[in-house]
Amino acid sequence: MADEELDAIRRQRMAELQAKHGDSSNNQQGEEAKQKETEMRNSILAQVLDQSARARLSNLALVKPEKAKAVENYLIQMARFGQLGGKITESGLIEILEKVSQQTEKKTTVKFNRLKVMDSDEEDDF
Repeated sequence: MADEELDAIRRQRMAELQAKHGDSSNNQQGEEAKQKETEMRNSILAQVLDQSARARLSNLALVKPEKAKAVENYLIQMARFGQLGGKITESGLIEILEKVSQQTEKKTTVKFNRLKVMDSDEEDDF
């Protein structure tokens, strides 16, 4: 009985170790893929943007990372489809930022929900 239990515990522990080892290799592969994607994005942006435009985009990424990511995606998509004539200057990037801002602009509305005020004509049942 003790040998069977010991074997079961060993098999269970071995399965746990293998699962941990498999997960760590998957995490490592995921990190490598993210790093390659980041390097690819940076190289495309370096080819598409001039120095001042890259500086402005990196400043934007510090303040509003979501908006910077949207602009980067937009620029990469334009570069892939060959819609860019040359390097984008800072003024060109500002125009693109305005377009993206208009597309993602959140419109806030204020809605007043007025409570019904008791009329003086109504009788109170106290």
